[in-house]
Amino acid sequence: MNVIHDPPPLAGAGDLALVMLPGAGDCAQDLVDQGFLGALRRRGVAADAWIADVPFDQYMDGSFAAQLERDVLAPIRGMGHRRTWMMGISLGGMAALSVARRHPGAIEGLILLAPFLGTRGRIAEVAAAGGLRKWLPGAVPPDDDELQVLSWLRDYQAGDPALPRIHLGYGTDDRYAPASELLARELPGAQVVSAEGEHDWATWLSLWERLLDAGVLRAPSAAADSK
Repeated sequence: MNVIHDPPPLAGAGDLALVMLPGAGDCAQDLVDQGFLGALRRRGVAADAWIADVPFDQYMDGSFAAQLERDVLAPIRGMGHRRTWMMGISLGGMAALSVARRHPGAIEGLILLAPFLGTRGRIAEVAAAGGLRKWLPGAVPPDDDELQVLSWLRDYQAGDPALPRIHLGYGTDDRYAPASELLARELPGAQVVSAEGEHDWATWLSLWERLLDAGVLRAPSAAADSK
């Protein structure tokens, strides 16, 4: 797995690691070229940034989890960071959720931009049931990562300190907006941003900048002090 590692500008600054995952068909360099890393640095966020290429076939066969553990998460733990956040775009959002589900307590927070949360038919099924809380998934095969993640979200309780804090951003004209709207209903309003836009870089960057400006990556004590 190709990884772009961008340490914080000041050596030893901060204790935060940020793992950034592009969507299917995009690569780590795209997040640099499209301004996501620059937006982080312009705001002075002292995060140790790790941007990972996840090949489409690894998303599809589920092998991305083992690759991320080996090439990103294990090195982060070895460096002694006390806080780890993940940001994922589209299918990268699904991957971030999957990692958080597989590693309870290891991920402090998730930033999901226009996340792919399931096939159109499965999302329609959840909506028809009245939302994530009312949906009954039935038997969940261990190798069905999509269904595993949706079932985890069904039981997710915002504010539970044992679970990662989820921040969501999506474009109202995005093809995955119905899925984001289902998730948004389960999150505090302050943790959701939306804007006119489709499934594209301009919309994602705008949402990313709004979330950064809201201070989503601040340490819990700093966030509390700012209120």
